[in-house]
Order: sequence, then C-alpha cells, then structure tokens
Amino acid sequence: MALGATICKAELNIIDMDRHYYQQHSLTIAQHPSETDQRLMVRLLVFALHASESLSFTKGLSTDDEPDLWQKSLSDDIELWIELGLPSEKRLKKACGRSQQVIVYTYGSAAMWWKQMQPQIARFKNISVYQLQPEITEILQTLKQRNLDIQVSIQDQEVAWYSENQSLSFIPEIKIKAE
Repeated sequence: MALGATICKAELNIIDMDRHYYQQHSLTIAQHPSETDQRLMVRLLVFALHASESLSFTKGLSTDDEPDLWQKSLSDDIELWIELGLPSEKRLKKACGRSQQVIVYTYGSAAMWWKQMQPQIARFKNISVYQLQPEITEILQTLKQRNLDIQVSIQDQEVAWYSENQSLSFIPEIKIKAE
C-alpha cells in the first residue's frame, strides 16, 4: 500500500520591509512521503522570502516538470521558478529557458555541488543561487508541526523567524545573483 502525503497547515505572517510586502497567508502544505521535515520547512521559509499573491507550491517531488514553488502571470507565463536542494545542470537550463527568473536555495552540504555547478550556472543571466546555513535548516526541521503559527520579518536581507517556541535570525548567503 502506498503512503499518502502528510498535510501541514501554517499561518504565516510576513513583514518584508525590503519589498514592502505585509501579508498573512493561510497555507496548506502536502509533505510527500519521501520529503524530510527539513525540506518541508525550507519550502515554507522560501515561500516567506518570496511571498506574493501569485506564488504557489507545486506538486514538487512528485513531478519532474515543475519547480518546488513558482509564480505565474495571469497569462500563465512562469515569472519565477524556485528550486530547492542541488538541482542538475539540465534542470536549471530548462528552468532558465522557461522562466523569467530562477532562484535556487541550497542547503545541507552543497560545497561540492557549487564547485561543479558554478561554471555552468554563470552562463545563465536569469538565475540566482543562495546557500542556507546548515545550522539554520537543522533548527527549522525541529520546529515542524502539523499546525504552525509563524511570523517572518525581513529587513536589509536579514531574516527573522518567530514561531511559538523558537526564534532565528540569519542572512542567506548569496552565491550568484541574476543580472
């Protein structure tokens, strides 16, 4: 018998002073059986970092044709394609061709991936790569619950995460920024 997805609900209050975006989002997130708690919480964090009315979670791990999150225009063009983890060069090339902007968030041990991918990624003009510090994503995974109440504040690229029993503050490391 196949395992089903675990459903998590999050009340996410975002105060993004860098983008002047202030909004409350009620999210329902499906956690694929093979998805770790760390990855789920990174998806939630990345949603907060790029939140908009048109940003949405996709089918994620269960499909190869979609990113982890995306933002589409009213005419169904992909404006923003967000990948998590260590995507292949082929996947990033496809993303850069289909979307106006591509953002990758690496976490965990990404040093070897970055060393191999940096020369290939440099040729794409619409991609940005960020590294989330391992200590931050390790703490995030311990905060995963079925029902979450979170506030994320962003000012001068510094991210402050507040949940009922933990607060974090960090700046994602920029590896390469789209031109």
